[in-house]
Amino acid sequence: ISSCSWRVRIAFALKGIEYEQIPVNLVKDGGQQLTDQYKALNPMQQVPAVEIDGITLSQSLAVIQYIDETRQGPKLLPACPKKRAQVRMICDIIASGIQPLQNLYVIQKIGADKAQWAQHFIQRGFQALEPILKGTAGTYCVGDEISMADICLVPQVYNAERFKVDVGQFPTIDRLNQTLVGVEAFKLSHPSCQPDTPADLRS
Repeated sequence: ISSCSWRVRIAFALKGIEYEQIPVNLVKDGGQQLTDQYKALNPMQQVPAVEIDGITLSQSLAVIQYIDETRQGPKLLPACPKKRAQVRMICDIIASGIQPLQNLYVIQKIGADKAQWAQHFIQRGFQALEPILKGTAGTYCVGDEISMADICLVPQVYNAERFKVDVGQFPTIDRLNQTLVGVEAFKLSHPSCQPDTPADLRS
């Protein structure tokens, strides 16, 4: 359920890129991402780490932008500079301003108030994101083509629902998410249908 890994899976699916997936359990054995073996692959000890074209990339937005620049398939960043900037702004709000404050490592440090902490920062982020998306959205986050912004939005809404945030109070976010979860690439990449999904979470 790592939202960063999910973003990359969505991008690969949208681009039609086949890949080998090696599961890293963030909880089992104290967190497999904390082993020396994984640290050698990704010094930040986070997922995902993507080995591609002879290099290792460890930040989801860097991976997405790299495959967008080097692989065929639908473009994940618009050609228009203004729209491209809007996509990057939305991505940064989610990937820098919301998601890191409720990821596993941070939540583990909070203690008993972790759910309330996560709810607060997701709510705060969505309050900013809603009016921005209201101004940029067409069918999708920015206009009528799926972009990197949509790739970031869906995993974040999933996390919001996990932490019992009422997404219905954000009608634009809710509408966009409901549209996107019906898209095949988003279905295929969903946490409930991955090779290492536990049986009780499998769809």
